[in-house]
Amino acid sequence: MFRAPKLRWTRIVLALAVAVFADGLQFLLGPLGWVFGDQAIDCVAMVLTSWLIGFHWLLLPTFVMEFIPVLDELPTWTTCTIAVIVLRKREQRAVPPTIPPAKPAIEI
Repeated sequence: MFRAPKLRWTRIVLALAVAVFADGLQFLLGPLGWVFGDQAIDCVAMVLTSWLIGFHWLLLPTFVMEFIPVLDELPTWTTCTIAVIVLRKREQRAVPPTIPPAKPAIEI
């Protein structure tokens, strides 16, 4: 159910674009102090990032950290997305491809 999709360049670029856009928007609009705006950006960033690169446990602390007033100005979505991409790529390289068993040359 929570299997990570195979990472392709398009998924990686889109996930990074979502993370950078979310962090940039929060940095620019943060001083305005609009109610629930940052939280809405965080919810959208969490859903889109999980959809693009798959859910990972590192996304949860990042999501919670965004609710702390001073820490939400840091580029946490970008950092976490890069970390998850690196971990996913490492996992995908470690798993050998499955090869179907060979059929015997002569069937009896």
